[in-house]
Amino acid sequence: MNQKDAAQDNPSSGPKKAIPPYMKAVSGSLGGVVEACCLQPIDVIKTRLQLDRSGNYRGIVHCGTTVARTEGVRALWKGLTPFATHLTLKYALRMGSNALFQSAFKDSKTGKISGQGRVLSGFGAGVLEALVIVTPFEVVKIRLQQQKGLSPDLLKYKGPVHCARMIIKEEGVFGLWAGAAPTVMRNGTNQAAMFTAKNTFDILLWKKHEGDGKVLQPWQSMISGFLAGTAGPICTGPFDVVKTRLMAQNRVVGGELKYKGMVHAIRTIYAEEGLRALWKGLLPRLMRIPPGQAIVWAVADQIIGLYERRVLHGAAL
Repeated sequence: MNQKDAAQDNPSSGPKKAIPPYMKAVSGSLGGVVEACCLQPIDVIKTRLQLDRSGNYRGIVHCGTTVARTEGVRALWKGLTPFATHLTLKYALRMGSNALFQSAFKDSKTGKISGQGRVLSGFGAGVLEALVIVTPFEVVKIRLQQQKGLSPDLLKYKGPVHCARMIIKEEGVFGLWAGAAPTVMRNGTNQAAMFTAKNTFDILLWKKHEGDGKVLQPWQSMISGFLAGTAGPICTGPFDVVKTRLMAQNRVVGGELKYKGMVHAIRTIYAEEGLRALWKGLLPRLMRIPPGQAIVWAVADQIIGLYERRVLHGAAL
């Protein structure tokens, strides 16, 4: 057995070769484009269910068929442009910043990162993406998705750019950051769990260690990604509902806001609608996020795996 084979059979022997953060960013952005196109209808349904206070929709299927029947099938792809742009930038920032944070937490001698360091790296990436990318894009997306109908003459917001301009004009620049606090909590917790779980499942299921040159099959990446993306929505359901409610309400000057902030929104929703209301839209989130992570990782792992094999290990092949 040569040295290369021995190193691959025992990934813990010596420092692992690092994948540049920019490659992680590129792989994530491409995965985000594919995810957005496939799963936008589920996101629209999730938003409508979370905003439904009067019980107009009796579940996922009823919501989807109602929207399609009354507004047209195209309505299920409302907000696709900001959603796709948002996912592309979000995954690029998420993957790239997580790689940078992990580099900071790695042991300089062994190249290993502890479990705590992996969790903190994921949380930091989630907080960063929430503040820089997710919040303003989701505010625009949710404002577009909550509008009923397709006739431009009847809609307040004519498109993503017009929506952003109207929000800034009526509510100020910070109107684009409505719901930032629950978004930070949701994304930070989600990414801390997701990156840690994805690495764990890759090792347990496929004996895949980062930097070992092994390229997972797309179906293997999809299984790991799906499992890693399941826990977050259950844990962060209340943050997601509150985020949607805060983002949807108009902060017109002189107008009274129903929800004053994250804590006030949680208390109000619980008092008026009960505990279960804090997990509204959970099922469509579980229909969207785990499959979304499966799609993203299927794309990202192929790009990262090929880079590992051809660039990091190419000289020894």
